[in-house]
Amino acid sequence: MYIGLDLGTSSLKGILTDRQGNLIASASREYPVEYPHPGWSQQDPAHWVRAMEEVLGELRSKADKIDALSVAGQMHGLVALDGEGRVIRPCILWNDGRTAPQVAELNETVTKEGIAKYTGNAAFAGFTAPKVMWLRENEPESYARIRKIMLPKDYLVYVLTGRYSAEYSDGAGTLLMDVEHRCWSEEMCRAAGVDMSWLPELRESWETVGTALPQWGLGSCLVAAGAGDNAGAAVGTGAVNGGDCTVSLGTSGTVFISTDKFAQAGDGSALHSFCHAEGRWHYLGCILSAASANKWWLEDILGTKDYDGAVKGAEPGRTGVFFLPYLMGERSPHNDTSARGAFIGMTPATTRQEMSLAVLEGVTFALRDCLEVARGLGVRLDSVTLCGGGARSRLWRRLCADIFRTRVRVPLVEQGPGYGAAILAMVTAGEYPTVEAACAAICRSELVAEPDEAMAARYDALYARFRQLYPALKGIMSVD
Repeated sequence: MYIGLDLGTSSLKGILTDRQGNLIASASREYPVEYPHPGWSQQDPAHWVRAMEEVLGELRSKADKIDALSVAGQMHGLVALDGEGRVIRPCILWNDGRTAPQVAELNETVTKEGIAKYTGNAAFAGFTAPKVMWLRENEPESYARIRKIMLPKDYLVYVLTGRYSAEYSDGAGTLLMDVEHRCWSEEMCRAAGVDMSWLPELRESWETVGTALPQWGLGSCLVAAGAGDNAGAAVGTGAVNGGDCTVSLGTSGTVFISTDKFAQAGDGSALHSFCHAEGRWHYLGCILSAASANKWWLEDILGTKDYDGAVKGAEPGRTGVFFLPYLMGERSPHNDTSARGAFIGMTPATTRQEMSLAVLEGVTFALRDCLEVARGLGVRLDSVTLCGGGARSRLWRRLCADIFRTRVRVPLVEQGPGYGAAILAMVTAGEYPTVEAACAAICRSELVAEPDEAMAARYDALYARFRQLYPALKGIMSVD
């Protein structure tokens, strides 16, 4: 029996599977996010630990013995620990935009070319390195206490095993790692004010960190190094071979394309070049608001949870309304923390159903921005596999097929990053020799949508108009 944990932004989910990947049980716990200032987001790691205690308590009651577990989790967050292993301050999250000045400082002192040389990527406000710089400049007392810095899921591995660890897929998103050579970058650590002793040893995602501590009641359960949530989700959908593409419609939206060799994504400003969880690399495009934009519009603004009914009667591709989903700023491809959401094109005849459909279309257009960058790099996509909560929507699947102009598949078992984590646990326990072998034996998907030529052509024209909106509005967007 194997456990996969998914440390998300709003909840921790856990699944229990057997060696064939069959789902035996699941559990989840929610926790809050703090927004102390517009564009900022942070979280108390104690909430994660409490949620993990309750989720593991439920899951271990369903099996006589847990052989191994692994954690996939939200990337880029800064968990700062003191010399006693205690959390110093709330974790600054992946979608926090407070570090724009620090990114500008890195681009000036290290230069964009130097950053690309040392890391294979561009500097983004959500990455970990500028968060350390922000702490040094704005909370010097907290910075002075740092003895370890960890990513969110690595902190849970530490709590589980008592051992500090990191792994390549998550480490690649810190801006402290030489992604091509899979090691920490001394140059970037020096530029960001990070003592190399603060960084845990890097491992492959399937490698064993240790055995769960006795207080967890898991017996001799092995704990694997785990993966960043996007790499974990890709493993869970079987996207481990070159050219495989997964699109996640979760809190954020991601385009994940596995590559056999390291290749920097152009100038690095639009797509990230990160390590995969199975020894390869991948391109990653990330938009900060995807299903969360839809949830915000329907639940917070319209006050409804009737997701299907909210778009009833609206005609795809004919609403006349555009939506820019930049509620938390944007990463790919704009790299702009000041970007903001907008509705454009309303008339007195515009209905709430049409605006609701425009939200889905706008998020999908933003994801196509990332796919177009990949296509410009020579990537050819036969199909994309959708995952995340939004992938359960038949309408959204249809929109993805038409707007992306590609076939759309969904996994037969869709449990997000936690499923990939469970597969990594199987490999660390020796159930399968490699991640690829495990995915070949376990992961299955089905074709659910193909592009309709007439609708695809209509959306091509609408997408061309969508691409004009951000440049036109950029000058009046602000974080004030």
